[in-house]
Amino acid sequence: MPEPKSTFDATYPCDFYEAAELFEPDLMYTVPEIARLLQGLDPDADVDPDTEAVLIDWAIPWVMTHAEDMVIAEPLEEDGPGYYGVADHALDDADGSDGNA
Repeated sequence: MPEPKSTFDATYPCDFYEAAELFEPDLMYTVPEIARLLQGLDPDADVDPDTEAVLIDWAIPWVMTHAEDMVIAEPLEEDGPGYYGVADHALDDADGSDGNA
C-alpha cells in the first residue's frame, strides 16, 4: 500500500553508482558481490542470508539498467555464478577520453 511522503522522517535522492565507479577495472564480480558493493560494503563482507536476499533484490535491476556498461563472463564451474565487470568503453567515458589514442 502506498504511503504518504509525510509518513517518513526524511527522503533521499535515488542516486546510484555507475559501473565505472563501482567496479575495479581488472576484476569480475558475482551478483551477491555487486549487491554488497552497492551498499558500500566489501565484496566479501559477511552478511546474513535475509540481508543478502534484500541486497540482491536491489542489485539485479541495477545490473540490468547498467548492462551496456558491463561485460559478463561464463561461470568458472558448471553450476557456478556468472561474473560481471565494467566494460572498457565505460572506463573511457568515465575518464573523459574517447578511447582513441
